[in-house]
Amino acid sequence: MTFSRTIARALTALALVLVQTASGFAEYPERQVRVLLPFPAGGAVDIVTRVMLAKIADDLGQPFIIENKSGAGGIVATEAAAKAAPDGYTLLITTPNHTINAALQASLPYDPEKSLVPVSILAEVPEVLVSYPGAPFSNFAEFVAYAKQHPGKLDYASAGIGTLPHLTMELLLRRVGVVVTHIPYRGAAPAMTDLLAGVVQLKLDTYATSNPQVAVGGLRMLGIASSHRSPLMPDTPTIAEQGLPGYEGILWIGMMAPTGTPQTVIDKLAAASAKAASSPAVIQRLQGDGVDLVGGTPAQFASVIARELVQWRELAKAANITLQ
Repeated sequence: MTFSRTIARALTALALVLVQTASGFAEYPERQVRVLLPFPAGGAVDIVTRVMLAKIADDLGQPFIIENKSGAGGIVATEAAAKAAPDGYTLLITTPNHTINAALQASLPYDPEKSLVPVSILAEVPEVLVSYPGAPFSNFAEFVAYAKQHPGKLDYASAGIGTLPHLTMELLLRRVGVVVTHIPYRGAAPAMTDLLAGVVQLKLDTYATSNPQVAVGGLRMLGIASSHRSPLMPDTPTIAEQGLPGYEGILWIGMMAPTGTPQTVIDKLAAASAKAASSPAVIQRLQGDGVDLVGGTPAQFASVIARELVQWRELAKAANITLQ
């Protein structure tokens, strides 16, 4: 065999490998996909994720298996995803805990800006500001006025230091220039119990857990922390339109992948996410709980992460928020 023929055969074999590899990416997924979720089963994030992934799996023709891997405020699952093979068969579902951890933790076992790449924000759950009905105010403007006249006399509850409701409430308080004492609880349930009892006067919560109490007079709705009013409560103004333009408190639920995952895979997952978010069955199942379906692009998700990393770092420094 001549040297030139040997080279020709080698190039042909290489071309065949490249074609097969490209074809493999185009046909993704060819087997089940493992999805790490940093929270226990049964919570709001878990439920939204399962509904969305069921539709995505149906569209892509392979099962997406959720592994609830809670611990250390999401760090355990995020580290596992960051160190997984970048082939599209290990994904991460995360929330603002991803950007909050970067602001409050001195060091992390992964780089929050480089170890993972955004795929899509699947859905958003805007927070709502609710108050104890016996508090000495009946709307947002009266709350601000009372808090300014009585600094430190009101208390607000959260599920703990460093949680999203803690940081979004501190962001709100600094924007309006009032002092309200933070009372952290070990979870959302005991925080809600004390709010209903009047032990604390305020809480940022979700529509799904607050609205049943608002409906029977157990809580008062002061505003929604979204850029737009909710169709579920069109008469409730946003906090932004009540004097805080641009203010939002959003629990986003996003999908990420290990850095190095082929762009073709990222794009295919993002397209499937967008399709799931527009599914009538998914909308019917989730919108009644105050969930906004998104299915956004990788670029849109990257913009949210970049903005929040700066926002939470600045807030943590200004308000001296640290995790003990």
